[in-house]
Amino acid sequence: MRAATLLICLLFVTGCDENSPTGPTVSLNQRFTLAPGELADVDNTDVRFQFVRVTGDSRCPADAICIQGGDALVEIRASGADASTLLGLHTGDSSQASAPYGGVRITLVELQPYPFSSRTIAQDEYRATLMVTR
Repeated sequence: MRAATLLICLLFVTGCDENSPTGPTVSLNQRFTLAPGELADVDNTDVRFQFVRVTGDSRCPADAICIQGGDALVEIRASGADASTLLGLHTGDSSQASAPYGGVRITLVELQPYPFSSRTIAQDEYRATLMVTR
């Protein structure tokens, strides 16, 4: 009896692991938001995207006046049936805000929070809003 209880507890604990390789399934042409480390499977494909981190954020703070708008670089891990690669998506250049992978295209729609000059953004605070299209 104790062994069965222990086994059930272990199943619950591993099912709640935030590093679990499963994530939500998202539909094509629908926006979805991920935190760093989170991943999403694309419905009816074998493609999965994971928001890895923001590798640079030079966007003009909301409370400042800047000559240029700046840019943030979001690192996305794209994986399919037998391969994986890192993609860099930019906020400051719409021609670099999307990338093809596995027959679909992933686009960075928005990166939050927006910077303020008086505050540093921690990696775990970022949220990337993405969309996958054919």
